[in-house]
Amino acid sequence: MNVSDYVTLYDYNAWANQKMLDSLKPVTTDEFTRTMAGSFASMRDTLVHILGAECIWLARFKEQPSPSLFDSAIFPDVAALGERWLQVEAETNDYIRTLTESDLTKVLHYTNIKGHSYSLPRWQALHHGANHSTYHRGQVVTLLRQLGHPARETDMLYFYLERNKLAASA
Repeated sequence: MNVSDYVTLYDYNAWANQKMLDSLKPVTTDEFTRTMAGSFASMRDTLVHILGAECIWLARFKEQPSPSLFDSAIFPDVAALGERWLQVEAETNDYIRTLTESDLTKVLHYTNIKGHSYSLPRWQALHHGANHSTYHRGQVVTLLRQLGHPARETDMLYFYLERNKLAASA
C-alpha cells in the first residue's frame, strides 16, 4: 500500500464513524448509558473505547506519549461524544495527509496501556487503527438493533459506492 491508500482508508474510517454517529440520533441518554451485554458495559462505553483508541493510536503514529483512555463519564450524551470525535478525526486526517512513502516503513516503538512494549512498522499500525474501529462499530450495530434502532451501513463497500456515485455526478 502507498500513502494515498492510507488516505483512502482513513477517509473511510471517518465516513463510517460519521454514519455510526448518525445512527445514534434516536438513542436516548438512558439507552446510551444503559448496561447491556457486550464487550463493554454500555453503548457509550463501546463508543468511548473506539474514540479513545483512535486518540491513542494517533499519538503513537506521531511518536508522542499515549494519552490515557477516556473516562466514559465525561461523555454524558451522544452530542458530547460527537463533538470530541470531530476533533480527533480532524487531527487524524491532517496527520495522515502529511505521511510520505518512507514514513510507512518506519518502525514505531510504543508501550501499550498495560505497560508492554512493542515495535511494528507504521503501515501495520495504521491498518490496525482503522480495523480496530471497524470491529467495534460492528458491536455498536448489534447494540442499536437490540434497542430497536436501525443502523446505517458502514461497510467499506458502501463507502466506495457512495464515493464513486459522487465522482460520476461531478
